[in-house]
Amino acid sequence: MKYLKQFGIILFVSFLGELLHELIPLPIPASVYGLLLMLTALCTGILRLHHVQETAAFLIEIMPVMFIPAAAGLLDSWPSLRPVWLPVVLISVVTTAAVMAVTGRVTQLLIRRERRREK
Repeated sequence: MKYLKQFGIILFVSFLGELLHELIPLPIPASVYGLLLMLTALCTGILRLHHVQETAAFLIEIMPVMFIPAAAGLLDSWPSLRPVWLPVVLISVVTTAAVMAVTGRVTQLLIRRERRREK
């Protein structure tokens, strides 16, 4: 029952993100609104980490499985993608490397900040 409650909380926050996406005329995906809402709720104490922790960990563990339908869709779209496959691959590799670098730097910054705070 605990997992259903946690999953319900995550779905509710995602639903609020969908509502914000419909109400605010900006080209920001609803999932980003949902993530910002979840971050805000966790940082302000509206939600505590233990309210969503186990279900969130499970969802992160199964995340690779969620990409299988998208990959199958790409295979179905191969005739359309064939003329532009090289730019798509190059853009994917460059942006993936950039995201990894920025994520690593931000993580290092946060770890250093936390260590300074502990001292």
